Amino acid sequence: MKTKKVTAILLAAAVSVSMAACGNSENNSAEKKEGNETLSVAIWDNIQLSGLKEIANDFTDETGIKVEFQVLPWDQYWTLLEAGAQGGELPDVFWMHSTYSQRYMDNDILLDLTDKIEQSEKIDMKNYYADIAELYQLNEKIYAIPKDYDTIALWYNKKMFDDAGIEYPDETWTWETFAETAKKLTTGDGAQYGTAIPAIFNQDGYYNLIFDMGGYIVSDDKTKSGWDDPKTIEAMNWFYDNVVTTSMPTQEIMGESTPDVLFGSGKIAMTLQGSWMVNSLKENDYVKENCDIAVLPMAEDGTRKSIYNGLGWAAAADGKNTENAWKLIEYFGTEEAQKKQAELGVTMSAYMGTSDAWAKSSPEFNLQAYLDMTKDMEIRPYTRNTKIWEDYSQDVMKRVYMNEITMEEGCKDIAAYMNESIAEE
Repeated sequence: MKTKKVTAILLAAAVSVSMAACGNSENNSAEKKEGNETLSVAIWDNIQLSGLKEIANDFTDETGIKVEFQVLPWDQYWTLLEAGAQGGELPDVFWMHSTYSQRYMDNDILLDLTDKIEQSEKIDMKNYYADIAELYQLNEKIYAIPKDYDTIALWYNKKMFDDAGIEYPDETWTWETFAETAKKLTTGDGAQYGTAIPAIFNQDGYYNLIFDMGGYIVSDDKTKSGWDDPKTIEAMNWFYDNVVTTSMPTQEIMGESTPDVLFGSGKIAMTLQGSWMVNSLKENDYVKENCDIAVLPMAEDGTRKSIYNGLGWAAAADGKNTENAWKLIEYFGTEEAQKKQAELGVTMSAYMGTSDAWAKSSPEFNLQAYLDMTKDMEIRPYTRNTKIWEDYSQDVMKRVYMNEITMEEGCKDIAAYMNESIAEE
């Protein structure tokens, strides 16, 4: 697979997708007059919408510039952006994710914010987690302001633990404890399972275990896959033998119902979930009544890693309204807006020192567990073409889960494909 082919595959989109919803219709264009500006903002998480609207209203009160949000499901969101990148029009402001950021920056799709940040009195990149900021930088240029960051923690069903006479998870738990407890909480008749970690769950699944046990996914210089590293294979073999085959629903069941759905319906006792899932889970009455959160298990040597990531606020390089788009991005990145994002419980915020307020936003749960996981974080593995090799790795893991190939065969297969993909970058 050649680089041009990879880019073509990733950027080729349904150009027939209507862009009117992005605020680019004739009516909206007519509205773009001085003093009566409306910026279109695209996101993919409807649960964050109300809080972001409240923050955007503060921006409107301050500047007179109106903000209109469009929420799309994940897949449709990237189809929309790819259609715009292919020759249509992009929203004025939008979220960027590490899986796609390298490619979008490399293809000059995102607005270069470097000079604007340097001249800004409100933005200092030192105030954000460095790893998150670097996700949106290329060739010493900055293309997005960090929006948030996330960590992974362990949700558990208190009722199931109580009924089984098992103490709740705490900071003393190892992965061995996790596996043993998951087995005890699996009934064997399909009514209840100890946990559910689908083949496609990496950041909020087996990546954390791999790093705890000394493995890795991609080398620090982004030139080599770590899937065939002996420690990675050892970790995944342990995971398959002690968790996948003993305490989890089948891949088919997990393909039909995600872990949060299984957890929220009382089908599984434990689940690894990213902090971005808190707002969704707390809307479930069963979860609110019966469940809580603990830190992740640790390796036998005390290593307790959390794979973390973060979104960025970006704008289109060829946008028609880049100056006001920058004003909104700049405002979203201020300490004031980031602190409010945390206080409203939208997400943890990328601006360092503001997320303590987030931990207090849902007192019914121990959200402090997510903040405790910041003590030893690893940035979500990425390269320029993360989407290519990550999709492949998930497909291979599905085959492993369904016992079509061994875990070692799967890991080595992923490594070979990933190394080829990286070489073509």
